[in-house]
Amino acid sequence: MFQTARPKSKLQSAIQIAELIYHNSVRAVRKTHENAFMAILMNLLQTIIFVLAFFAMFEIMGMRRNAVRGDFLIYIMTGIFLYMTFSKTLGAVAGSEGPASPMMQHAPMNTAIAIISAMLSTLYIQVLSLVAVLFVYDVAFNPFVMQEIYDPIGCLEMLLLSWFAGASIGMVFLAIKPWAPTPVSIASTIFQRANMIASGKMFVANTLPPYMLKMFDWNPLFHTIDQSRGHAFINYNPRNSSWEYPLVVSIVLLMVGLMGEFYTRKHASASWSARR
Repeated sequence: MFQTARPKSKLQSAIQIAELIYHNSVRAVRKTHENAFMAILMNLLQTIIFVLAFFAMFEIMGMRRNAVRGDFLIYIMTGIFLYMTFSKTLGAVAGSEGPASPMMQHAPMNTAIAIISAMLSTLYIQVLSLVAVLFVYDVAFNPFVMQEIYDPIGCLEMLLLSWFAGASIGMVFLAIKPWAPTPVSIASTIFQRANMIASGKMFVANTLPPYMLKMFDWNPLFHTIDQSRGHAFINYNPRNSSWEYPLVVSIVLLMVGLMGEFYTRKHASASWSARR
């Protein structure tokens, strides 16, 4: 409280910010469970359940023949991993501490650190879950799974692009949330649930007729999933999607979200928390 602020060099400021981001990221990981290992394990189990549920659904409904020729579980994983990364990042950023949060009263904490921490903690958990699932599948079921993935680096790029897209849309929700907390929370939840279908992870984009393609191609996640399948399978060339569209849309939404968050932060009031 009674401390004299000393001028710091740019390097010292950068180290301090990085340290704050690290500790806040650890705190974000442990939000779901007091034990960090259990928090990661719960997300891993959720990923496995999603993969098994979609595998069973494809088998029961006879949709397996509509998939890309190649390893069927890789086809499912390219959709599930990107969907969960997108959805979890969107929810984490939209639910991060805003300008009226009690955490903002502890200097030098600010909303930028809270947002970056939410993004990085989600990416860490999702990448760790992805590696764990692929490792188990490689060891126990298909020892040549990594050799069957045509371009692993390209798949990772699409995962990062899905993460970035989720963070950008989450920023827009975060900027609006202090003004209308309940409607924004409902809209965010509906959007995440709608992406179970709107992401197109259950379809091959090249097989969709034009009238159905219009129902999905507005969604950045639809493009990243289809592009990731193009990188995963050597015999699949995505014609109805592009990686440029989600990148441009994500950058635009990120700028809109940052401007909205800046405006909201300037007009924030501590009494806003009473409306939540």
